[in-house]
Amino acid sequence: MKQSRLFTKTRKEVPADETSHNAQLLIRAGYVHKEMAGVYAYLPLGIRVLEKIKEITRQEMNAVGGQELIMTALQRKEIWERTNRWDDSMVDVWFKSELKAGGEVGFGWSHEEPIGEMMKNYISSYKDLPVYVYQFQTKLRNELRAKSGIMRGREFVMKDMYSFCVGEEDHTAFYNATMDAYMRVYARLGIAEDTFITFASGGAFTQFSHEFQTITDAGEDVVYFNREKNIAINEEVLNDETLTKLGITRDELQMAKTAEVGNIFNFGRQKAEDIGLTFKDESGENIPIWMGSYGIGITRLMGVVVEKFSDDKGIVWPESIAPYQVHLVELSGDNEEIKDFANGLYNTFNDNGVHVLYDDRDVRAGEKFNDSDLLGMPYRIVVSKKTKEEGKFEVVERANGTVHYLTEEELHHKFLGANS
Repeated sequence: MKQSRLFTKTRKEVPADETSHNAQLLIRAGYVHKEMAGVYAYLPLGIRVLEKIKEITRQEMNAVGGQELIMTALQRKEIWERTNRWDDSMVDVWFKSELKAGGEVGFGWSHEEPIGEMMKNYISSYKDLPVYVYQFQTKLRNELRAKSGIMRGREFVMKDMYSFCVGEEDHTAFYNATMDAYMRVYARLGIAEDTFITFASGGAFTQFSHEFQTITDAGEDVVYFNREKNIAINEEVLNDETLTKLGITRDELQMAKTAEVGNIFNFGRQKAEDIGLTFKDESGENIPIWMGSYGIGITRLMGVVVEKFSDDKGIVWPESIAPYQVHLVELSGDNEEIKDFANGLYNTFNDNGVHVLYDDRDVRAGEKFNDSDLLGMPYRIVVSKKTKEEGKFEVVERANGTVHYLTEEELHHKFLGANS
C-alpha cells in the first residue's frame, strides 16, 4: 500500500470525550473512527490487524476440531424465553426492536440458545457427536459503561465457539484442549506471559467459569494471582472457599488490574435440557447434550495489545498482527533517481510477499518519522540520497529503537530470506 493512496490521515488531536489510551492512539493513527461511545468503525489499517487476529484464532480453533460458520445477529424472542434470558432482569444488555410484521426481535449479545436450536436439525444420535462449531460475529450489548475504548464496546467482534458432547468426559477433554488453544493464541499475540486462566463467576452464563485475564492498567477487573503456581482468581469470587479449593492462601497472591480477553463456560446438560436439545444414546433413550461455550474478544484483543505495546511515540505492533511488516520511508525531495530506487525496493518486497506500507508522500522527513512511530510497523526502512550514496539502508526496529545499517544484499536476506 502506498501511503499517498490511504484515505485516512494521522492526526494530533482526538475526540474530546475519548479518554481511553488505546482508542486515542488508534484514532490518531487512523486505525479506527469513533461513531459514538463504545462504537467504532474499523478503517483499512484496523481491518488488517483484526483479520490477522482472526486468522490466528481461526487456525487454533480449527486445530482442536472447530468448524466455522456464521449465525445471524437477529434473535428470536421465543428461543430466549425458554431459558428465561429474554427477561431484562436476567440479562440487562439486550438491544431489542419491534418488527413491523408484529412481535419483538433481539440483537445478538450471545448465541448459545440460537445455535443450540439450530443443532436440533443436525444432531439426533450419539453417532453425530461430538460437534464443535465457532463463528466470528458482531455482538451488540447495551453496556452501561463504555469508556475503555475498543476494550469494552456496545458493538464488537467476538469469536464464540460451542461444543456439543455425549457426556462430561468428552466435554472435559475438549474444554481442556480449548484452554491450551487459547493460550497459544495469546502466545502468538505476545501477551501470554501476562495472561492467566482465572477462576471467576459465570455471570449470565453459568455459576462459575474460567476467564483469561491479561494484566494491564487499563483493565476493568481485579485479579489475584501467583505466577509460580499459575493460579489466578477474579476478585469477585475471592473467598475462603475458593482459596481452599485451589490450595492457596491469600498472602501468596499478588493483585493486578486486568482485562478479560477470553472466557469458557461449562453448561453441563442444563442448557440443552432447557432448549430441548437431545440425542438418542445406544439404548435409544433421549439424553440432553452436554454443552460448553468459549469466547475470545477479537476487537478487545486489539485494544489490549495497543495498551500493552505502546510508548510515548505511538503504537508498537507485534509482527504477528502488524498491518504491514515494513514501513518504507522515502526521503527523495525532487530526486527522481531516489524515487525510482525506493519504488524498485517497494515492488521487490511486494513481489516476494513482504507486506509493505510505502510512505511516498511529499511531506517533511520529520512528519514521516513521527507518523511512522505512531503507526507502529515492526520495521522502518529509510531510502534517501545519503543511504544510497553510502550503499546502506537505515533499518529501525520499532519495538526497541535499535538501528541497523544494512547493505542491499543484507536487506534482501533479512526480509526476503530464501527468496532473495
